[in-house]
Parts: sequence; C-alpha cells; structure tokens
Amino acid sequence: MDAPVLVEVTRGPEVESRHRGQIAVVEAQGQVKHQVGDPEALVCMRSLAKPFQALPVITSGAAEKFEFGPQELALFSGSLSGQDFQVGLVTQILFRLGLSPDVLQCGSHAPLHRPSAQALAQAGARPTPLMHTCAGKHASMLALCVHQGWPLQNYLAPEHPVQQLILRTIARMVGIPPDKIPVAIDGCGAPVFYAPLKNIALGYARLAGAKADSPGGVLMKAILDHPRHIAGDGRLDTDVMLALPGKVFAKSGAEGGYALALAEGGLGVAVKIEDGASRALNPTVVGVLEQLGLLTPEARGKLAAYVSPPILNHRKEEVGRIRPVFVFS
Repeated sequence: MDAPVLVEVTRGPEVESRHRGQIAVVEAQGQVKHQVGDPEALVCMRSLAKPFQALPVITSGAAEKFEFGPQELALFSGSLSGQDFQVGLVTQILFRLGLSPDVLQCGSHAPLHRPSAQALAQAGARPTPLMHTCAGKHASMLALCVHQGWPLQNYLAPEHPVQQLILRTIARMVGIPPDKIPVAIDGCGAPVFYAPLKNIALGYARLAGAKADSPGGVLMKAILDHPRHIAGDGRLDTDVMLALPGKVFAKSGAEGGYALALAEGGLGVAVKIEDGASRALNPTVVGVLEQLGLLTPEARGKLAAYVSPPILNHRKEEVGRIRPVFVFS
C-alpha cells in the first residue's frame, strides 16, 4: 500500500509534485494516539538516535566524572551546524578527556551554518572533524571509552563495547530486543539503527515523560534549556524549540526523518518522508504541531517561514508553495 501524501508542491494553480510519508504520535505507554499511514513502517533512525546514544554518558557515570553539564549533554544529543560556539565546546570536551581533535573519526565537511562555511572558505581554511554535524555524538562515544578504559582506535566498530552499550540503550528506549534491531552504518561511520516508526516515537515519548531526577529527565531538561546545541541558528529544530520554549524537543534525522518529544502531555512523534526529501519536512513538522494544538499565535508567527515555504524561480519570483495536506486519524 502506498504511503499517504503528506506534502504537495504547487506551481501556479496545480500540484506539480507530492511527497508521501508516515507519521506516528505515541504515548509513553506505547499507545498510538494519532497516525498518518503505517506506524509499523521500518525506518532508519539516523540522527534521531542521538539523544538515546547520549544517555549512557549519564547512566555510566561519565557525565559526573568529567563534570559534563547541561550544555555538554545537549551537544551530545544534537546535529551540529559547525558554528564557533559548538566547535569550541567540542574542543573543550576533548581537552577534558585528554584527547586531541584528530581522535574524532567522523570525517569532515563544511559547516552546515552557511555564514560559518563562507567565513571558513574566505579564510582559505579547510573543514575539520570538529565542524562535523556528528562531532558531539562522537565526543560522547569517546567520553564513554575513556571512562570505561575501552580502546579508542576502533570505537566505531559495531562489536566495540561502546557501540554494544549504545545498542542496548536504544533497544530499551524503543522497546525492541537488541537482536531484533537491524544495524547499518551512518554517514559519520557510526552504527545506525532501524526501528518501526511507532517505536521511535515511543522512545521520544519516554524522554518527554521521564521523571526530572532520572537520566532521561536530566537529559531532556538539558536539551530544552540549550536548543542552539541541538541544531543551530536558522534551522528548524532550534527555531521550533525557541518558539515553544520548554515544551518541545525537536530533532531532525537524515533522509526525511524527524522526531518530537512533547514535554506537555508526554507524547512522542516520529515522521518519515518516504522519498527522503528535506523540503517536505518543515511544513510537515509545523503541521504536526498545529494539529496537536501546540502552536500559539506567537509561535506560529515565529515559525511562519516554515509553514508553507514559497517556491521561487531564478528571478526570485514566487511561483508555487510547499504545503502540508495530511490530517491525523
């Protein structure tokens, strides 16, 4: 069965393109509250796994040992933009661990933050692993290795103790036995995990509903208090969290994945755009928030650019729109 259409792309009076996908809204007890399409659809979590990958830093005692506070915990959970304040914090974390930046095995790319990338190019400098969108996640893995005395050279290998610990943590959060979770390799070289959409939403619901003094509650508060470390300036994740302060943890993943942890109500949301198109995500996510009754007039105003983005031609004239068309069942 085809996935339902979530987003239409218009040109003039007609629909030129359509993006299909699935949405699941789940309570912390596992009940699907709303859905569009098939909540059982198998989805590669990609960066949606990052907050779950960060949890062992707290549960292992590494956060206490290395005095990682809310900023560091948020950074471990984010997909970074390579802005100076993020690069600086990753550098500080590695220094605290007694490590140099060359121990990061995530590879390099230009900062996602366009002004930072432009400044780097104008300076004639090359990107470093510190600017990688997954630098925070890799720093958390290295922190676990140093804390536990595990080898650093092959910390990305699926059989490495740090990756096995992460797999068990993810399994617990999404409610699936570890041996039932398919494992692949992410763009940064780390293992990445598949789960049904509703189980990804369940993991985020468990974060949303975690008790304040629990590891999940500590992590959730750190994330909500530091939205700029979850993505960066001018990105949907951070802008949603700034528009709805203390209410929503918004997290993007590659290939059209997205998740939300809703602090009020303890709900988790997971989205998958079937064709992986990033342009469909912004109106979908804002549409989800609107249908759940979370958008105040003020928040809607702050997120107006994401609601139904215009299609511009090369003359900067508006020729169409990207608009959400789904309705929760």
